[in-house]
Amino acid sequence: MSVAAIDQPVPDFSLPATGGEHFTLSAWRDHPVVLYFYPKDSTPGCTTEAQQFRDLHAQFAAHGAVVAGISRDSLRSHENFRARQELPFPLVSDPDETLCALFSVIRMKTLYGKQVRGIERSTFVIDRAGVLRREWRGVKVPGHAQEVLDYVRTL
Repeated sequence: MSVAAIDQPVPDFSLPATGGEHFTLSAWRDHPVVLYFYPKDSTPGCTTEAQQFRDLHAQFAAHGAVVAGISRDSLRSHENFRARQELPFPLVSDPDETLCALFSVIRMKTLYGKQVRGIERSTFVIDRAGVLRREWRGVKVPGHAQEVLDYVRTL
């Protein structure tokens, strides 16, 4: 599978998500799709990011947008995280790094002085026709969900 590129169609994919569903890109044709990749459920930065997308969810929905969070965590971990944070959007489990590879979000990072391979916090917006229109890499959490919403409003 190739890497997703700005102004190019994103290949269809389907992966397990919370709620016993599969998140399939083609099912959301005619809707903007926001995919945000995060390192790990229930960690401070990831929790804050999820809460910010949660708090703005009604505004994303008002613009027809679908939000999904993606990490390598298990569905069980995702279900617990989603329930604790009362997230109104699905969390997609990508343990085999299928989507991580498609969006090229795996990076070597330093964690407590050690080099580890992990997800670089990143967000992607796919338009109603399935074309990748915007990406944010190396995301800093404060204000990010609002910035994404502001962009979705322009679609």
